[in-house]
Amino acid sequence: MTIDSALVEEAKALGLNLSQLAEEALAKAVSEEKSRLWREENKEAIESSNEYVRRNGLPLAKYRMF
Repeated sequence: MTIDSALVEEAKALGLNLSQLAEEALAKAVSEEKSRLWREENKEAIESSNEYVRRNGLPLAKYRMF
């Protein structure tokens, strides 16, 4: 892994925890990619459900309090 050395030095000078920041950014990127993949894999079912609601409205809508 390579990181811009000037950026690393600046972060260190600011007292930032590079390991923690890297781990948090990596965890966020993994989570976002997993979410994107899930949406892609389930696209057909999501579109089908949305189409049903467009045609028929929400099931149990008469019981909504808002």
